[in-house]
Amino acid sequence: MDTGFELKPDIEKVMDRYEAWWDCEIIDRPLVCMSFPKEESKRVPRPKPKEYSSHRERWLDIEYRVESAAAGLHNTVHFADKLPTVWPNLGPEIFSSFYGCNMVYGGSTAWSEPILEDWSQKSVDKLQLDLDGFYFRKLTEYVDALIEAGRGKFIVGYTDMHGGGDAIAAFRDPEQLCIDMIDHPAEVEALCDRITDDFLQVYDIFYDKLSAAGMPSTSWCSAASRGKYHIPSNDFSCMISTEMFEEAFLPGIIRECQHMDRSIYHLDGPQALDKLDLILELPELDGIQWQPGVSNRPMMKWIPLMNRILESGKILTVDCTSDQVENILAEVASKGLHIIVTDAKNQAQAEEILKIAANRKLYRK
Repeated sequence: MDTGFELKPDIEKVMDRYEAWWDCEIIDRPLVCMSFPKEESKRVPRPKPKEYSSHRERWLDIEYRVESAAAGLHNTVHFADKLPTVWPNLGPEIFSSFYGCNMVYGGSTAWSEPILEDWSQKSVDKLQLDLDGFYFRKLTEYVDALIEAGRGKFIVGYTDMHGGGDAIAAFRDPEQLCIDMIDHPAEVEALCDRITDDFLQVYDIFYDKLSAAGMPSTSWCSAASRGKYHIPSNDFSCMISTEMFEEAFLPGIIRECQHMDRSIYHLDGPQALDKLDLILELPELDGIQWQPGVSNRPMMKWIPLMNRILESGKILTVDCTSDQVENILAEVASKGLHIIVTDAKNQAQAEEILKIAANRKLYRK
């Protein structure tokens, strides 16, 4: 790993804090991530806005997106444990596009079009990982461009990739896959096992590329590791029973975790909580990133859940507003806790929040 990044001179100390967190330990305080704009006089110009004929054209303008990301990172103070990180976002279903799904790009998100017509052997056999396809090559172009722009300056993470149930839901359509879980469970399980092999192959391709460029391992979830770090997830699980999830998709999640040095599961919304006990029982998994959703906040209402996760021996990542930090530290077990503060405005406010985080008298033991 590169020991020097212009936008994070103290990265080694921060990485030591992350490694302690992965082991559910504290060096000096819990992890706290904050960022806010630099003073205007210290900012660099952003690239001029461009006109595009479509959202797709805008999403796939790699040169502009890299220039914009680099300027944005330069114009931001990455405070406390916040790392200057960018990841090549081409949509959360980009992994499915490596099998032939076309990506549709909107104003703020993207999705793929289903291609698995039925569960005949002929249809399933057509689903083959294509590392020479348009979207894989475009993602590689994006990663390479970010690496070149970021050398010695900022950190490049791997993209948001969804394998397992989410990939199959993209192949088939989520509503149709719900029916398939009843009518074709064996076929779903077999496909999940095969694409997990592919997923790990793709992960390693980008991990090796980023690691060779001196990047610590990171992605969209604000955490990092000196080894292989991954964020397993299954948003489709909200649509099926715990039993179906355990039988069809949990084995793939276990394999993903076993392949990594560090892993934190993305638990997305209250609809996913019926799967939590199964997830917490996985010895291969380090922790949980709890995301309740905009309509289920403030984070303070989830203190019993946060303690349940931490008391199970797992680590936890949550985001909250600055006015909640003190109460969370007082009421949530502090070992294994990682807080992302979403509304820091300036240096003075961030320093006050950090003082609160460093005051061990506040911590719940």
